Amino acid sequence: MSSSPIALFFAQVTNAASTAAAGAAGASGTDAAGAAAQGPPAWSPFLYMIVIGAMVYFVMIRPQTQAKKKQEETIKGAKTGDKIVTTSGIHGVITNVKESTVILKIADNVKIEVEKSHIDKITRPDTSSSSEKPAAAKA
Repeated sequence: MSSSPIALFFAQVTNAASTAAAGAAGASGTDAAGAAAQGPPAWSPFLYMIVIGAMVYFVMIRPQTQAKKKQEETIKGAKTGDKIVTTSGIHGVITNVKESTVILKIADNVKIEVEKSHIDKITRPDTSSSSEKPAAAKA
């Protein structure tokens, strides 16, 4: 006697609807139109605010915090010999790492000191490309 979940759902909905209609018609001292004229619950505006707040968090705030964490991890991983690009577009190689700054070699005999917070991208030497070549040769 197994019946589909959809059939059970519709049976429960129709049973609940008929029970509610019978209860509203048979209630003494109340008007069926008066019961139907009630508005939404008083807490429904708060529910809408919570839903909109959650949407704002997941669409706007959370991606920004994740990007900021990723940028901080990138900056912490900066080491001597890494090629970097600063937020102002300067390309160079790190020659020395200090507490809050790095010394960046941008040309022969040209070194500048840059704040770590202004590092945009880090390019490490191609160590992964050598491991990918044998895998491509096997295929």
